[in-house]
Amino acid sequence: MQAYQHLEAVIFDWAGTVVDFGSFAPTQVLIDVFAELGISVSMAEARIPMGLAKWDHIKALGQLAAVAERWQSRFGHAMRDADVDQLYQRFMPLQVDRVGRYSAPIPGAIATVEQLRARGLKIGSCSGYPRIVMNQLLPLAAAAGYAPDHTVATDDLPAGGRPGPWMALDNVQALALGDVRHCVKVDDTVPGIVEGLRAGMWSVGLSVSGNAVGLSAAQWAALSPDEQASHRAPAAACLQAAGAHYVIDTINELPAVLDDIDARLARGERP
Repeated sequence: MQAYQHLEAVIFDWAGTVVDFGSFAPTQVLIDVFAELGISVSMAEARIPMGLAKWDHIKALGQLAAVAERWQSRFGHAMRDADVDQLYQRFMPLQVDRVGRYSAPIPGAIATVEQLRARGLKIGSCSGYPRIVMNQLLPLAAAAGYAPDHTVATDDLPAGGRPGPWMALDNVQALALGDVRHCVKVDDTVPGIVEGLRAGMWSVGLSVSGNAVGLSAAQWAALSPDEQASHRAPAAACLQAAGAHYVIDTINELPAVLDDIDARLARGERP
């Protein structure tokens, strides 16, 4: 299998990108911890800030107009940072406990990653999960056949996580990559797309397997082609509006995209 001429690495997100089709692990736990305090949060609401570090995700969720109104009605004041701390403390043990339930690789993902390795690419990764959750997820993923060359959790770096470029750039340093323009960031969320752009990389959005559609693989497969199109279109539009250079359904379409990027690099094009 011929190696890429210019590309050096792909940096993958985790949930909704390589594992956890539909990105259910973070969202369901968020719904549950808000419910423990008497606040109803829908799955659609829980998904809006997806891609951020989990403390930031909780705060952003509490600032959504409808959720903020429920919080005000329940407690008589707007959500404060101390409230975010309390929710986060409830969230973390549940997330650690449940991440394994949603750790199955996205169908075809392992074979796709191995194909990229065979063509000479290094495999980096980063996540909105904190390190304590990643430490639970990494051995489960490895047992299923996925072990990236480097993994960065959202609390590993002093500068923080998405939408800043720091986790993506930490992969560049750890993997000794020669040029950020020879790297591709793959993610299913807007903050993850912005992360790649701010790091100077090509950014590829995944519309179907991730947070934007939010269906399991079985639920997606059960839809008619017209129903799939109606779910795919707004998800793809959101990722395109964030600046993604390409938007595809799942990781399985990535090799063709990388062929195109490598050819564009050969012509002197840049992200």
